[in-house]
Amino acid sequence: MKTLIQCDFDGTISKEDTSFFLLDTFAQGDWRELLQEYKEHKISVGEFNARAFAMVKADKPTLLEAIKGKIEIRPGFHELVAYCSMKGFRFVIVSHGPAFYIKAVLKEIGLENIEVYAAQASFRPGGIRARYIGPDGKQLDNGLKEAYIKLFLKQGYRVIYIGNGGSDILPAKYAHQVFARGELLAYCRENKIKCKPFDNLSDVVSALELL
Repeated sequence: MKTLIQCDFDGTISKEDTSFFLLDTFAQGDWRELLQEYKEHKISVGEFNARAFAMVKADKPTLLEAIKGKIEIRPGFHELVAYCSMKGFRFVIVSHGPAFYIKAVLKEIGLENIEVYAAQASFRPGGIRARYIGPDGKQLDNGLKEAYIKLFLKQGYRVIYIGNGGSDILPAKYAHQVFARGELLAYCRENKIKCKPFDNLSDVVSALELL
């Protein structure tokens, strides 16, 4: 069975959330109030991203310069990508964060050829327009990660999921194998969902070798 690894970015590949760093630095408004509404399930992730990034008036070069050299990558990431390449596993990042900074960070660390499916950002003087486009080309308000894992399963892949946050809970339920930390790990343990914990991504490589 062909294997695909679907991996989150912020808090999983990167140690901290890049979106939060950019919003803290550039948002002209109380974006954390929106974050609280999202955490309380009062608004969707699509609405949160759209309204929060609309508060950012800075242009793309300014944002990319702000994160240059500042996003700490979790140890073992290069090792994981190399392992997938060696084994013939397809490695895909599916993230709620905007694709522009994910691709910039990947390029900075020499891994710009990785597949990325994430929020699309349009830079406008009145603020960034952030939106999710699903595999079918239609805009999504929620469920980007679920839409892609369902697609990969339909394509016949054994899907291994790696994530850390609350937004990883639903897609992880579809996966054949789950590697978890943070909120996702806590949820899996509380609900007796089978998963393997990880600290660094080299832990994932070690566990994959035993599968």
